[in-house]
Parts: sequence; C-alpha cells; structure tokens
Amino acid sequence: MTYFRNYLNFVCGISPCAKSGSVRPAAVGFTNLPTGQAGRNTGIVNIKRLLRQFILFKISFEEIRSFSTTGLAILSLGIFSACAHAHKKTESKVIWMKNMPVIGSLSSPRAADLNNDGVLDIVMGAGKNEYQKTDMGILAFDGKSGNLLWKQGAIDQVFGSATFCDVTGDKVKDVLIGGRSPQLKAIDGRSGALIWEYKHERYTNDPILHYAHFNFNNSVLVPDQNNDGVDDLLTINGGNPLAKPYSEVDRFPGVLMLFDSKTGDVIAADTMPDRKESYMTPLCFSQPGSKELFILFGTGGETIDGKLYLTTLSQFRAKKLTSAEVIATEKGHGFIAPPTLADINKDGYIDIIAITHGSKAIAIDGKDHHILWTRTFSGTECSNSLAPGYFTDDDIPDFFTFISKGAWPNSTGSVEVMLDGKNGNIAYIDSLGCTGFSSPVVYDLNDDGRDEAIISINNFDCSLGYGLKSPRLMENKLIAIDFGKKLVDTIDQAQGFKNIFSTPWIGDLDNDGYLDLIYCQYFHYTDLVAFLGMRVIRIDLPVRLKKPVSWGGYLGSRGDGIFDAGHHVIR
Repeated sequence: MTYFRNYLNFVCGISPCAKSGSVRPAAVGFTNLPTGQAGRNTGIVNIKRLLRQFILFKISFEEIRSFSTTGLAILSLGIFSACAHAHKKTESKVIWMKNMPVIGSLSSPRAADLNNDGVLDIVMGAGKNEYQKTDMGILAFDGKSGNLLWKQGAIDQVFGSATFCDVTGDKVKDVLIGGRSPQLKAIDGRSGALIWEYKHERYTNDPILHYAHFNFNNSVLVPDQNNDGVDDLLTINGGNPLAKPYSEVDRFPGVLMLFDSKTGDVIAADTMPDRKESYMTPLCFSQPGSKELFILFGTGGETIDGKLYLTTLSQFRAKKLTSAEVIATEKGHGFIAPPTLADINKDGYIDIIAITHGSKAIAIDGKDHHILWTRTFSGTECSNSLAPGYFTDDDIPDFFTFISKGAWPNSTGSVEVMLDGKNGNIAYIDSLGCTGFSSPVVYDLNDDGRDEAIISINNFDCSLGYGLKSPRLMENKLIAIDFGKKLVDTIDQAQGFKNIFSTPWIGDLDNDGYLDLIYCQYFHYTDLVAFLGMRVIRIDLPVRLKKPVSWGGYLGSRGDGIFDAGHHVIR
C-alpha cells in the first residue's frame, strides 16, 4: 500500500521521495538530503486522525508495520550545470519543507517581508474541500524557517493569491485575498489579525451588488482613488458553482468592483456589459501619452460564450461599463485565464496577449486594438495563463503555457506550447503529463541569454480524465524547459503527490543574489481535486541573479500581469 505509506510519511512530516538509507541518482549540482533534514517536522502524529485514515483506506495493521521512513532527494538540472560551476554556489539545497495534513490549496504562493527580518515570507490561500470551514484558510510562512507566522480561518476555500498593500501604515505589507462563498479579506501582515472582510448581506437590496455573492478572484492594486494615501483594490466577483454546464440557467452577471483597501468600503461597482459571468482577474495599466488608467476584464466560462473588454478607470467609476470596448470574442468558451501585457511590436505601447478557454491565443495591438495574430489549438481547452519570456533568439517577448486535450472533465492529457511573440507561430510544442491548471514561471537559469520556464506537471493515467474514475497512481514533477536546446530537466518529483492548481514562485527571498524556489505539492489518494494534506517547499538554487525576475509567480513577479516594468502603474 504505497499510497498509505506516503500519507503516513506525510503526516509524520517526512517526505516520500526515497526510502530510508537510499537516495535517487542525481546529476551534477544537486544535493541528496538524508532522512531527518529538509526542515522535517518531527512533532507527534495525531493518532485519531491516522486511525480515521486507516478506516478510510482499509489498511491492515500488517501494512502499517511495513511502513518505512523516507528522505527527500532533489534531482539535478543539467540546465543549471553551465552556471553552477562558474559561481560560488554549486548545489541546490532544500532550506525547509512544511507539511500540513488535511488541507490543500488552489492558491499560489506570493512573497513579502512580514516580520522585518530581511527575508521575504510566503503567503497563500488554502482550505479543506469545497464548502468546508477551516481555521487554516490563509497561511503565512516564515521565509527563513518555514514556520507558520500566522493563520486565518475561512468558511470555504480561499483560492485567490495574495495582494500586498500596507493599509495600516506600519511599514509592513498587509494581505488582501479572496475566495469562495464569497470571501474577501484584508489581514494585518504583521500579526495575522483581520482588518476587514466583505459582507455580501449588506447589499441584498443594491441593484448591482446583490449579484456579488459568488467567488472573488484575484485582485490588483490601482492608485489611490479616495485620497486616503493608500492604493485601492480592483477585483471581480462572479461564477455560480451550482450552474450546470452548457446551460444559461442560474448564471448571473459578474461584478467588477473597486474597494477602499483600508476599510473595505465599495468605491465603485458595475455588472458585466453582456450580463455574463466572469472568472477573469481584471488588469489595470497605463499607456504612453494618456493620463487614463485602462482596465481589462473578460466574461464567459468553460461552456459559455465570452468577450474581452477594455475600459478606463474613470468610465468604470461612472458606472458606464456598457460603453466598454469589445476587443475579442469567443463562441462556446469564455476568457478565464487573465491575459499577459507586453510590448511585442516595439512601438512603446503595451499589447494584450490573451488565450481563451477554447485555446485560441490572440495578440491585440495596444495602440489601436487591431488583431496582431491569432493561433488556435483545436480539440483543447485552456485555463492557464501565458507566461512571457525571451525564449527565442530575438528581443521580442514570446509566450509559453500548457493546454488540456479534450474537454473538461474528460481531459486526456496536456500539451506544452510556446508561441513566437512576433507572429504567433508555434516555436515549441510537447506533450508532458496530464491536465493541470497552474501556470509557468520564467527565468534565464543557465545564463545563455534565453529564458527557461519552470512548470509543475502530474503523471497518471490521463485517459481517466477528471471524471468519476480517479487514478490510483500519481506522480508530481517540477520541471524546467530549455527551449533553445529542446531540453527538459526534472527539478523534483514525488510519488503519491499532485499539484493541480498552484503556480510556483521564484525570486531572491533572502537577498543573497541567488534564486530561491517555492512550490507546493498535495497528497493524492484517489480523488484528483480533493484535499488530504499539502506541503510547501523552499529550495535554494545555484542560479546567480544577473537581472530582475520579471515573471516569478502567478501573473508575474508583481502580480499585475505586466511583463515590461516600464509599463507598470507608477504609484
């Protein structure tokens, strides 16, 4: 019963990557850690919880007796070897690993220094299974040790990623984050205390806000709109989880909302112009020669038509979203993954590169909004954002993501694809692992002038899809892709673990000039999307930072979807 051993290892705080007394083969540059290292939690196991798992999994005590401890072994990247010997650090090192039974996450880690120790700390949403209450809904981990700094409870899954803003004025970033049921909270970054939370019951008679009682997706900051000296919060509420696929019944218009980030008061709100639902994170950006701030938002779902809209902040505040410009449309699918913003025609304007749930990639000129190029992948679906980077041999950003074969929940595999930013041509394509909904992160790992991408993939019997039959065998892998050499290397892999939703994070946590990697894995027994425990891991990589990390997390290192730092909103 390998899976039970893995779970017992997991709740005991031990990684199931390799059996005690043995290590996996590793190439140059990576350290195999013996049992007892890697920040293992050696606390007492909750025996009642284990007994419940024995009953659930129908495990015999003979099988329990055969359990053996395990240690963590990290595989090497040949991609790193070119830079590993040229600099001081030559090996990767697991700094810490935090195991957390029962809960899981659809959120992605983001980083800010919450305890003023000079090391960035990690914040992410979490939860039990859907509609279940937990005291572990929002988590802050000490970046240095992995210890839990604080936690916040939640009535349902908190699937959004953290937006950071100092709303208390104590010089420490506070956390704004949302999720299901609906939840939107501001949390004191230093203490974890609740500052404010959205209460939809207050607005049941409001003609617009009475619709805002579904899911809060990710948020972005906009410059201060009410003269209190603090940036404000832009987000969307929408998506009835009980609506049936392919049906328009019980589907309600999404609501674009602007919040006072200090108090939680609603500054502005309006429904989607086409009265469709919305799951897409709105983006806010500026353009040369304009004093306006532009807002990009989208509508539609997995089986519902959608549109991509562009408006201005002033137009939105005047409740005139019906005048927003339609810049792209899609039949049978909507715009779920947020677009990526980057200048791809070198005219100084920020262009819009989107991918629909129907896997149609669209590049839109930022100056006059004409279509620059499109690329469609028939028979696939996409809920993953496009990650920009310099993957080819020119100075125009290219775009990488992975898409799902078939239609949810009968997805039958994953396709990794990189598009040339100049023309949308396919510059790289592969088929690794099965369907997942995390997104890539990007950096030039081997200092060859071209960026590589890091993604999380899951290996199981893809033919089972995500339907009633769940895979018994599961392996999660964190891989790096060198597009120039057409090389795929494994950073880490773990049997019995999965990662369906969480995007990794890369950056310099401790300001030592080298790249750190934060990633999440989730214990798997049978159900692909059910939670039964998770772990968060920090690895110190032998990659010296020669340039800033532009795309180091979900929606980029700033979390605003903008690749070119010259176009981010100046505050």
